[in-house]
Amino acid sequence: MTAFKQRVFSGVQPSGNLTLGNYLGAIRNWVSLQDSHETIFCVVDLHAITTWQEPDTLRDATREVAAGMIASGIDPKKSIIFNQSQVSAHAELAWIFNCVARMGWLNRMTQFKEKAGKHKERASVGLYVYPDLMAADILAYQATHVPVGADQKQHLELTRDIAQKFNSDYGVDFFPEVEPLIFGEATRVMSLRDGTAKMSKSDPSENSRINLTDDRDLIAKKIRKARTDSEPLPASLDDLEDRAEAKNLINIFAALSDQKADKVCAEYEGKGFADFKRDLAELSVEVLGPITEEMSRLMSEKTYLDGILREGAENADKLASPILKQVHDIVGFLRP
Repeated sequence: MTAFKQRVFSGVQPSGNLTLGNYLGAIRNWVSLQDSHETIFCVVDLHAITTWQEPDTLRDATREVAAGMIASGIDPKKSIIFNQSQVSAHAELAWIFNCVARMGWLNRMTQFKEKAGKHKERASVGLYVYPDLMAADILAYQATHVPVGADQKQHLELTRDIAQKFNSDYGVDFFPEVEPLIFGEATRVMSLRDGTAKMSKSDPSENSRINLTDDRDLIAKKIRKARTDSEPLPASLDDLEDRAEAKNLINIFAALSDQKADKVCAEYEGKGFADFKRDLAELSVEVLGPITEEMSRLMSEKTYLDGILREGAENADKLASPILKQVHDIVGFLRP
């Protein structure tokens, strides 16, 4: 039995502004993993081009995501930070996994159906096989753990299926069984305008989200304008099942203050949203303000960011290249 290191891989698409959802649902949690695991964090620009990206915008967005990671506490001395396209093992292993994965598996992927909508015949092939590339991202490093939100569980299950089938097909114990890492409050942050929809970079309403490029005043303004209802706050989160916007704000407060949502409810029980949103605005500015300011500073240091990504890619390649070579040998590719 092969002994695998406790290695974490995760990534963020450079397809628009990072939001509070990216921070609470992913990046903040990565920071705590740096001291307990070997950590690899990737700006997944190959994934981004499954839909059209303007080239200069993509380059800027790639730097922006890297800046957001570092400003949030990802330390380039502790973690590998790089952009996916610099390490060819991702694309090469993805092709091998295209030949391992089954059409039926991909046909069940709900995210493709959601993104392609009614016009799936016009969607790119890349969008369809996106989950195979995601599996390659993880398994190119023989990662053992992946932090995931609810919307990525299905893709992680596919990664496990691909790893198991590869191992079975070739009679090896090569790829590990990847485990999900699921964190606490507000792992899924919803829109500030519609509590039933995920906070999204693509939402046309700027007031639906807090961007990590927003300044302190704008963060506070968006929280104050967030949709709520006229009912007072209840004693527990269970009483908010039919009040999506209220539940979302409670969860955001809980995550930003490192508390359980029920404790927040108990503190504000019977109060209206005016007082609650004032406190949430102050808390949001206190937590996010230093991050947005440091991110803005880093974005002006393009040479520094490019250096971090270049060094990270070199270190990532050192890990992935020997693994990919072993895959070649297992599959039977000739290397004269």
